[in-house]
Parts: sequence; C-alpha cells; structure tokens
Amino acid sequence: MSTESPLTAGPAVLRRLGVNIDHVATIRQARRERYPDPVAAAIQAEQAGADQITCHLRVDRRHIQDHDLPRLRAAVQTLLNVEMAPTDEMVAIAHRELARRPGDPRRHRVTLVAERAEEITTEGGLDVVTHGALVREVSAGMAAAGIAVSLFIDPDTAQVEAAQALADVGVDMIELNTAAYAEAHGDHAAQGRELVRLATASRVAVQGGLELAAGHGLTHHNLPRMVAEVPEVVEYNIGHSIISRAVFVGLDTAVRDLITIIRHPG
Repeated sequence: MSTESPLTAGPAVLRRLGVNIDHVATIRQARRERYPDPVAAAIQAEQAGADQITCHLRVDRRHIQDHDLPRLRAAVQTLLNVEMAPTDEMVAIAHRELARRPGDPRRHRVTLVAERAEEITTEGGLDVVTHGALVREVSAGMAAAGIAVSLFIDPDTAQVEAAQALADVGVDMIELNTAAYAEAHGDHAAQGRELVRLATASRVAVQGGLELAAGHGLTHHNLPRMVAEVPEVVEYNIGHSIISRAVFVGLDTAVRDLITIIRHPG
C-alpha cells in the first residue's frame, strides 16, 4: 500500500484512497452500542486495499468518540488521517493521540476543517484567508509534534494561496471540497463548471508545491469524471458513499471498486 506520492499526478502515480469510517460509528452511536465497531471497519478497508483510514472527531462527538482514536492508531497499518476543527480541545487531543512516537516511522495526519454545531455534515472549507493566524499557530504545533498537516478548503484560488503561505509551518497538503461538484449530480454543465474550479485550484496548489487531496460527496457515479478531468489529485477521502454502498455489496467490494476507478480511469 502506498504512503508516499509525488506532487503531480500522471500515468505513473498510484493515487491513494482514504476510507472514512465515520458512518460506521454513526450507526453504533444511534443505539449507544459497542457495534458496529469503526476499528473493525478500518481493518477490513485496509485489507481491501485502502491506503489510509480517515475519521472526523467532531466537537459534538456525533460519531467518532475519543476512545476510538487510540484504538484506531493501534490497529491501522497504513496511515491515520483525523479531521478536526482547530480548537484548543481538538489540538490537545491530536497532540496526545497522533504525535510521532519512537519506533514508529509513520507521520499520521490531521486535516483541519471548519465545523458548525448545527450542520448535518461539513458545509464548507476552512477559511484560511480569514483565520490564517490561528491556522498558522495550530499547524506549527502539529508539525513540531511530528504530525502532518492538511487543510480542507473550498476550491478557491485565494484559499489555496493562503494555504501555500503556511508551508513554513508544516502545511504540505490541502484537500479540496468537492461538495458543489457532487451536489450538481445530473446537471452535466453545472458539474463541468465545478470541475473547472477544482482544476484551476488544483493547478495552483501543485505549482506551489502542495500535495493534493479531494473529498466530500464523492461516489462511484461521480468519481470517474473527477479523476479524468482533475488528474492533479493524488488522494481521495471518501466515506458516506462507501459505507452506504457496503450495506448492499459489502465493504470489501465498495472499497475495491473505488480503488479501481481512481487508479485505472477511463
């Protein structure tokens, strides 16, 4: 399984799939049971070929819980990518659970995201332009602890450039928010416009030395066009559609099908 990649995508690049296991925890929390266990889902996703396990520890703890993080870190054999808001509470948890440890060569990752209590799911990217000073402080602390840092942002050139300005404090990656592209399902022209935004932001990011991920609302239906038209993306983080489809075809098949799409487009 690949844990490294060049900064630009092309025929030789092995694109990575990060499987988000949040919604396994969502089902568990609906009944406050011990099952289904998101850690078990992470293990199965890796066995199916996932290159990374992603989860989102939200302030409201609606799915992933604090006790899941040490269990995930112990079980995950690839890399762990934890999405979280840049709050004091979350920063402390990240330092406790994800800091680099002697004997473990891996650098686990934090992806900083915007978060609002009333939202059903993440509604937009982190506003790095407005909150640059806060993001700089948090990112510097993460990097000092041996934690890789990514920012989940909207495909806006100003946001990309603001992220690039944080390279000196450890920000080496951004994840572009693909929600608008996904929500244009069925409208080919609208999807095309969103792909232009994504492609433009992607080129700016790669030219500025950032590694590029994408995610939010991607499915096995809309992913092929995204992969074909925005080749700069080297990592996709996908969760809800994988877990939903797994109900019908199994987690192994749901993961393997997306790996095929991202690594063998066309």
